[in-house]
Amino acid sequence: MTNTAIPVALVTGAARRLGRAIALELARQGWDIALHYHTSESEAQQTRDQIRVLGRRAEVFCADLENSDQCLRLMEGCEQHMGPVTCLVNSASRFEYDAAHSVDASGLNAHLAINLTAPLLLSRQLFATRQRQLPQGPTEPGECAVIINLLDQKLFNPNPDFFSYTLSKAALETATRLLAQAYAPWVRVVGLAPGITLPSGGQSEEQFLWAHRQTPLGHSSSLQDITQAVAYLVQAQAITGTTLVVDGGQHLIPSTQDVMFKHA
Repeated sequence: MTNTAIPVALVTGAARRLGRAIALELARQGWDIALHYHTSESEAQQTRDQIRVLGRRAEVFCADLENSDQCLRLMEGCEQHMGPVTCLVNSASRFEYDAAHSVDASGLNAHLAINLTAPLLLSRQLFATRQRQLPQGPTEPGECAVIINLLDQKLFNPNPDFFSYTLSKAALETATRLLAQAYAPWVRVVGLAPGITLPSGGQSEEQFLWAHRQTPLGHSSSLQDITQAVAYLVQAQAITGTTLVVDGGQHLIPSTQDVMFKHA
């Protein structure tokens, strides 16, 4: 029999990097975890095993988020094996370089599929389940489910680098506000916008450390900063329809290019 007393969180892209750290932190906070992955099966299984050591249930679920049918089956599989999902963290992301003068339909659509369409489909399913469970709406604040969309500080300090990625995340930020209106009072919907947190896109460690320091506070976000923010947002019952920027103030420094391209 499925244990429905413990809340279940679905974290997409949970096998590696930021998604993995978020899944582990939610487990420490008392959540059972549904771990989504696409190609990183062994890493997802390692994360699952680490969560089980913490005393929480954890299962892995494979899905290609570019495929809408697999998105729908992902949530269905989570609920079938673990029970209703009341926290969804849309962490999986496509992040590939293109520019305004080189954007093409294929690249743009691939970014939109993973960074926008998949979160919307998963969010819709979570909302439908919660509304079915509580047809009259929640009677206590703690009964409200929560969706956290991982965004990017560059939405608040835009530059044209990573053009399709930026457009898709900007659309998701707008969707965060619209869904918060549409899904209340059953579901809270919030955004979380990290700064540069881990090396990516071929950065050397030296280049990453230099870029990480280019903020008013002298440092951007760490994995711990982001996981602490997630832990706060899942508990913050009065927060919906807004985005928390966790970046050391990186978005306050205007830049005409992405921070990962800036070097000492």
